[in-house]
Amino acid sequence: MRPVWAEVDLGAIAANTAALVARSSPARVCAVVKADGYGHGAVASARAALAGGADLLAVALVAEGAELREAGIDARVLVLSQASPDELDDLVAHGLDATVYTDEGIRDLGAAAARRAGGPRVRVHLKVDTGMHRVGAQPADAVGLAKAVDADAALELASAFTHCAVADEPANPFTDVQLARFDAVLGDIARAGIDVPCQHAANTAAAIDHPGARRDLVRVGIGLYGIDPSPALAGRLPLTPALSLHARASHVKRVAAGEGISYGLRYRPERETTIATVPLGYADGLPRRLGELGGSVLLGGRRRPIAGSVTMDQILVDCGDDPVEVGDEVVLIGRQGDLEITAADWASQLGTIAYEVVCAISPRVPRRYREPS
Repeated sequence: MRPVWAEVDLGAIAANTAALVARSSPARVCAVVKADGYGHGAVASARAALAGGADLLAVALVAEGAELREAGIDARVLVLSQASPDELDDLVAHGLDATVYTDEGIRDLGAAAARRAGGPRVRVHLKVDTGMHRVGAQPADAVGLAKAVDADAALELASAFTHCAVADEPANPFTDVQLARFDAVLGDIARAGIDVPCQHAANTAAAIDHPGARRDLVRVGIGLYGIDPSPALAGRLPLTPALSLHARASHVKRVAAGEGISYGLRYRPERETTIATVPLGYADGLPRRLGELGGSVLLGGRRRPIAGSVTMDQILVDCGDDPVEVGDEVVLIGRQGDLEITAADWASQLGTIAYEVVCAISPRVPRRYREPS
């Protein structure tokens, strides 16, 4: 068996969820487990989040919702974007909540719901674009769309929602602008005589730092997994990282001073050194430039630099003159002794966000789940 694994602490996910539930109360919590639970495993993460107090789940794709249903999870599951016509029969069959933001989307969803005569009405969430301009109805169109949902006997208007674009930037006033636009839309819908039983706007960042965004429900993703939504919000809510990434040294050799190491031969040690090969590479989710940008690993209780370019299946680690043996454990993300490397550390070096780091860990890295003690 390849000596590579990611360990996921399900107790940490449950505890992080509980912390977010406490911070957001009385708003309910929707746990976002799209993208295979941000790389942590969707089914296991969903169960842990529900155990921690989440009321419902959210995914990006109908297929992701179907995976949860097939695993026996019967909690409500919201598909966060409008499904394509060829996905709608599956959405209805699996009892998923639908997002809509176009006339065509409502028409097609109503037809799919009607094809399952005698089934329950499909719960519909109307998404409003208040300024992020990714997906969502234009504010001027929202009332008409709400009326269309309300008029379809096969559909049930479950909520209206929007998404905050800059909630991870506490000083940015645009979140307040978005919420004001959202409130104006909600007022227009109410004046049209349509009841919106639930409204939601907050992601993890807004749930932590923007009470006005919490409303009836918060949709939390990255915080479930113990990762701060941005450096500006680090430490605002104590969270425990749930994922760590491990391997074991697969080869060890001495390399002479000045010898080039890895592709391009750009890493050249100033003196003779021990180089350990670790069987993880960019096909496993390690960015190719991580070593060139100062990336390191933990090995033997010390921080060691990645020597040269990350290759597809392996990295090389400079261990100096310290004793290293084949089979020694290497920590790429996580703790070893008193030292820690976090997904946020990688993100800082790479000029990206920690979300991308954990989502990029490849499916070929086995996940090992640690149950709550």
